[in-house]
Amino acid sequence: MQFRLMTYNIHKGIGNDRKYSLERIEEVVQGYNPDLVLLQEVDDGVPRSRHDRQVDRLASDLGYPHRAYQQNVHLKTGHYGNAVLSRFPLSQIENIDLTVPLKKRRQALVVRCQQHFEGHVRSFLVANLHLGLAGFERKIQLRRLLRSNRMVHDHRLPMILGGDFNDIWGTLKKNILQPEGFQSAGISIRTFPATLPIRSLDQIFYTGKLEAYHTFAAHTKLARQASDHLPLVADFKWTA
Repeated sequence: MQFRLMTYNIHKGIGNDRKYSLERIEEVVQGYNPDLVLLQEVDDGVPRSRHDRQVDRLASDLGYPHRAYQQNVHLKTGHYGNAVLSRFPLSQIENIDLTVPLKKRRQALVVRCQQHFEGHVRSFLVANLHLGLAGFERKIQLRRLLRSNRMVHDHRLPMILGGDFNDIWGTLKKNILQPEGFQSAGISIRTFPATLPIRSLDQIFYTGKLEAYHTFAAHTKLARQASDHLPLVADFKWTA
């Protein structure tokens, strides 16, 4: 049993040419055919993105039967946040507040996925997150997520943490995630800025009976144009 996961900060569908085009995001995602897509900076009802409810449009256009969305930042009109698109059924969808006082509102979108294959069902937990810009903020947020009731209660399940970690210096892995048993799906894969990536801001970590055997960043011409981040893709397989 295998599956492909993508994490992608889509920058509200506004590309490096400052033009709004959700079609470009759709084409990038479709080109890699992921089973699970973790999206950050997803607009809903915002004028800059033609008042689109992007999670529904993306799920419908790309053919994903299951979706989840959380509102993080409220604007004068509309809001934006994180979303999950999935070919696998999603259950126990939960928003975990990661907001640090005086900082932008942040949440983790946590879902339980069920992969069905030849009569077998494998369940695993996925957390989609977009951490803050300050180093101390990110540490607080990640520790709060890992110590949340949801993560502690489901600790026996395989887990995947994916998203925009904003971890410029790569300290979260060594200081927080590795001591908690998480492995990195890809070491220092650069995803930002998309036109000439020099930072590994987008990350995927996992625990449990999973193995990430192939991880890469998209480097097509369209991916470099569609958003200010490149999508990060990881292929997983279940271990014995």
